[in-house]
Amino acid sequence: MSAADVEKALDEAGVSNPHVREYVTYWAGITEPAAVEVVNASDDARLVAEALEAGELQPAGEGLYYSRSYVKDTARSEERTIVATSKPEDKGVYNNWRDAEEMSASQLERMRGQSAGKTMYVVPYLMAPQGSPLEAYAAGVELTDNRPVVLHMIRMARVGVTYLDQLEDPQHFVRAVHVTGDLPNLGQGTDADQRYFVTVADQRTILHFGSSYGGNALLGKIAHGLRQACYDGRASDRFLAEQFMLLGISDKETGKRWHIAGGFPSASGKTNLAMTLAPDALGDRYHVEFYGDDIAWLWVDPDDGRVYAMNPEFGVFGVAKDTNEKTNPTALDSIEPGSGAIFTNVAYNDLTQEVWWEGKTKNPPAELEGWHDWKGEKIADREPGDDSPWAHPNSRFTTTLANVPNVAGDFEDPKGVPVDAIIFGGRTRDREPLVRAITDLAEGVYDGLTLGAEATFAADGLDGQLRYDPMSMRPFMAYSEADYAAHWLKIIGAASNPPIFAHVNWFQKDAEDGHFLWPGYRENLRPLLWLMQFKDGDAKGEATPVGVIPTLEELNMDGLEVPAADMDRILKIDLDRWRQEMDFRHEHLEQFDGLPEAIWEAHRRVAKALEA
Repeated sequence: MSAADVEKALDEAGVSNPHVREYVTYWAGITEPAAVEVVNASDDARLVAEALEAGELQPAGEGLYYSRSYVKDTARSEERTIVATSKPEDKGVYNNWRDAEEMSASQLERMRGQSAGKTMYVVPYLMAPQGSPLEAYAAGVELTDNRPVVLHMIRMARVGVTYLDQLEDPQHFVRAVHVTGDLPNLGQGTDADQRYFVTVADQRTILHFGSSYGGNALLGKIAHGLRQACYDGRASDRFLAEQFMLLGISDKETGKRWHIAGGFPSASGKTNLAMTLAPDALGDRYHVEFYGDDIAWLWVDPDDGRVYAMNPEFGVFGVAKDTNEKTNPTALDSIEPGSGAIFTNVAYNDLTQEVWWEGKTKNPPAELEGWHDWKGEKIADREPGDDSPWAHPNSRFTTTLANVPNVAGDFEDPKGVPVDAIIFGGRTRDREPLVRAITDLAEGVYDGLTLGAEATFAADGLDGQLRYDPMSMRPFMAYSEADYAAHWLKIIGAASNPPIFAHVNWFQKDAEDGHFLWPGYRENLRPLLWLMQFKDGDAKGEATPVGVIPTLEELNMDGLEVPAADMDRILKIDLDRWRQEMDFRHEHLEQFDGLPEAIWEAHRRVAKALEA
């Protein structure tokens, strides 16, 4: 496709921004597509029809769609994901830092000619409501040669050419290039692996090669919304970009309204909490609103001195596994017929157009005819005793925020919402009580830096040790952890009316029979209500070396019965276990050269209090 043909396509689409035109023309010359098409959200129905005709999507009920990715392309690849800058001091423990010039040159060569015979889709997008204080950091243009990626982007971001015409600085947008590559021949997981997913953060450029799945391909989401925004937040000295859920709670009796943001490592209940509803016994009084389950940008409003937050995304890219009427009824309501939701890598029945995943129902469908697993293989053809999963553990559903039944009415408010609490929570069987409030800024940031969840360490003789995941940002940090901690202290420290910090844990277990001590799910609203009451001065709690925990009398248990022995356990600190934990935390923090002294002081204060 000649440069003149590219220019003609841009003219016909009404793209007037000269910097966008230059960018598209340059990359069309590199990847050599057969055609260029500029996309608006209004193109969705047509693109869906084309994808169905091409077999890229399958119908999964009225207004629902199913896609299957290449069998070796089903999740993020952290070891192939790079943050590149021109500054070696940006290298951290977890961010896989590489030199910007080196990685840009190598990615360019990998992408050269790789879109031959395909359409290059130009996807202008905005990762913020229009008029947001952070709108200048939200604009991007993704180039992709994959139509299903476009359809996911329309659900996950605000997509349209008009966003390019309204930039305050017409050249200040993220340049995001995605090239799928020849997926069966990329050597995934071998020494010859050709895949690389690179954010050139100080050039605000994203270059992803060798995937068509999830965060590897939907570049507005993790690459821009987290890694690039993380870097922009510090470079601008204005905001934090975090892998946080965001929810609102309203007290219909008093009229009070609170907002809570929080980070949770994988498999620690973040999406279920973000989409939670009030328990039936409290539903007449309290209403919970959904803002987002994966990303929040936070900044301080100088007018009122409060921390504000917004979800930059426009949709939900949720994990399907174990999503059901008990764990997350809100999610199921978000993907009903007519919602336009796309299911990826779940099981699919090509006769009935149904989908299924582990945990959707207690048992899989009994009638096997027509059912295919996530690899496309017939379930009925399996050998007896083959109980391998029907759906991939990382199978997903994609739907827009507007489809979530309890989405907040102001989720598109450009002002964002004021944050009353920042919480952290990791899956731990002991050590962490149900909730502990932290009133000191440095201790709150320290708690986030030492956030962890239990992994499967038994094989290494470390049963129960945490896999630390600072602020739940371990895979997404764009610069060094020490500078990241300092940036947190600076941004939140600028608030004259700051949020309270807290740590939550729904996963304590009985050591003898393994039952969960707390029922979880919708009941998790109860400790959050206590936290808000504590912040407002309506509860006092009990001071411990690691924060303030609720008394049983303060925790609203209306309509809920939990054995007294279990409540006693989850509202108590195990001092011996915590003293052991402090040694691991010290070792974890020592990795981060130049960590602010305020963080070390917080660590010493907690350790001293535990020894007292």
